[in-house]
Formats: sequence, structure tokens, C-alpha cells
Amino acid sequence: MAEPSKSDDRPSGCPGRGEGLLPAELRAWMLLRAATGAVEQRLHSVVKDQLGVSHDEFLILCLLAEERGESGEGVRMTRIAELLGRPKTRLTYQVALLQRAGLVTRASACGDRRGVEVTLTDKARTLLREASTSLASTVTDSLAEYVGPAQQEALFHLIPDFEGVAPSAD
Repeated sequence: MAEPSKSDDRPSGCPGRGEGLLPAELRAWMLLRAATGAVEQRLHSVVKDQLGVSHDEFLILCLLAEERGESGEGVRMTRIAELLGRPKTRLTYQVALLQRAGLVTRASACGDRRGVEVTLTDKARTLLREASTSLASTVTDSLAEYVGPAQQEALFHLIPDFEGVAPSAD
């Protein structure tokens, strides 16, 4: 493997250092996948401890917290499945668990008796608000351990909400 250039400031354990067989786009994608995996690994235990749900159920809660259905109420199950890339049958099971925990409600979609909309409960909104600082710092810390300052800076500028916490240039 070629020696990394001095401009490469990624931590030594990160993939994609130096020139390899893959084009830059694929190396960047692999680095993004690896960084995302590192974030998800650390989030698993924090999510379970703070919210009492699985990581997959947490993703549903996050999606519901950000998405609004056409009616402004809930998000259709088919839309959730599409956005998360999950089979609808698996999603139905996970939503049922969230409903039993009092975190979501399910109702027939207005004008379509076959459609189902899912909505966060006040309990879920409160839990997400209370855990948000811890969850955000877990994401930030995970990324900081995995990608170097230049990559963090680029990533933080791609995500508007992170602009206020972008690492300072030393």
C-alpha cells in the first residue's frame, strides 16, 4: 500500500488512505460507509439506554420526527418503508412494538382505508428532546474519531445543522 501523503489527515486506522485501485468516488463512498458504521455502532447502546428501543426503531422515530405526511398528521407506512429501505412486513412489526411502548400511534390514512399513517406521540417527542444532546454528541464524537479535521469540515458543511459545530481550523 502506498504511503499516505502529508495532506491526508485521516486517522491512521481509516480506509481510503493513499492511492488505491478504486477511483476517488468509490474510496469516498467507502469512507462514508465506514464512518456511518462507526456512528451506528456507538449509537446502538446509547439509543437502547436512553430511549429503550432498538436501533431500527430509533430510525423510525427519527424519520417521523423529521417527516410530515401530506395531511400534516402522520407518515404513511409505505413512505416510511421506502425512506428506510425496509420491507413493509418488517416495518409493521417494528411500528407495532413502538405503538405498544406508547411512542407512536397508527391510524387509517384519510381517504384511503388501506393506507396507514404513523404519528409520534407526545411521550416520544419528550424522549427524543431529552436524549437529543447525548445522541448528537455520540454522532459528533464518533465522526471525530473516524475522520480527520479536513473531512469533518467538509462533512459538517454538507449538513446545514452541523455548521455551528464544525471543527475549528487549527
